[in-house]
Amino acid sequence: MDDITIRILDGSDRGREFGALVTPITIGREEGNTIQLNDERVSRFHVKIQEDKDRLVLTDLESTNGTKVNGEDIRLRILRFGDLISIGRSVLLFGTREQIAQRLYDLKTDNGGAEATRHPGISGTSEDPLDFELGWPDGGSARLALHLLDPPQIPEQLSPAQAAQLSELLDYLHIRLRMVIATVQTPESAESIEIEPAKWQQLIDLQARLAEYLRFIAEPEG
Repeated sequence: MDDITIRILDGSDRGREFGALVTPITIGREEGNTIQLNDERVSRFHVKIQEDKDRLVLTDLESTNGTKVNGEDIRLRILRFGDLISIGRSVLLFGTREQIAQRLYDLKTDNGGAEATRHPGISGTSEDPLDFELGWPDGGSARLALHLLDPPQIPEQLSPAQAAQLSELLDYLHIRLRMVIATVQTPESAESIEIEPAKWQQLIDLQARLAEYLRFIAEPEG
């Protein structure tokens, strides 16, 4: 089983990332959980993730406010890379950028049930695999497009007023993305969603970047 990574997209802990997790994993409000969330609408021990026959199973631990995966209320659910887990006011993204890129590649090539094939954007190149999979131009122009569209860096040594202004701008974009993402429903048996999967994942990835930016501004290192 690959390393388990969970990123917080929304809620008071947004921007945090928990990597190299080992099952069983519990998520909740109390100390003693693998991931402790600062969210009063999250139960003391809200959900559990455990491995069963090479699959990861998410179980709601009879939480007060319930659990959703991709907008659907669940009690028990097999997790797939790119799934969104909603508990309380917090939204969690399951998987690394590489794992999500591999799943998109498998869906596109109908390789989900076949022998695993390494994503071409992961091996032997410095390109970001998720950027590669989200539709950058094919062929010789792909590398040029990636350099031109490289995500901008957060400005350094902002004054308090500048940091507040930038945070307000990013918060506005983050809220607008949240409104779009919240409208999507994914039936448990479906391998696709109501919009094309790459575009959907592009929205989620952008929200993850914004969450990281917001946390960096609020809690700069050093």
